Amino acid sequence: MNMTDPLADMFTRIRNAAKAKHETVDIPSSRIKETVADILKREGYIQEYKVLPDQKQGILRIRLKYIENRTSAIEGIRRISKPSIRVYLKTRNIRPVRNRMGISILSTSQGLMTNREARLHGIGGEILCEVW
Repeated sequence: MNMTDPLADMFTRIRNAAKAKHETVDIPSSRIKETVADILKREGYIQEYKVLPDQKQGILRIRLKYIENRTSAIEGIRRISKPSIRVYLKTRNIRPVRNRMGISILSTSQGLMTNREARLHGIGGEILCEVW
């Protein structure tokens, strides 16, 4: 099966697993997905991730993080830039997400980074998603 938007698939799997209160979620691996998982771990939205080898591309296993009374640390995750409509932002147009309670993940010339890091470095890029 040919997948048009692998990042949207990743976000949907994470969103569904969090709503179903699963401990882990398995996603077909790629470098960009690993980098997104690394950002989510660094920002405190997931506990950990690891890449498990298989016969194809590997499996990215993400351990979800839950806070008090089994509420997911990821309240919402939304894809912004899609294959059909790309959304690019200059540095001055990068805005906080949910009154600084969430993050945006941007693809820049210096790699993937959060909206705070992009503003700090003074670079814009393609906004991939928002997480809160």
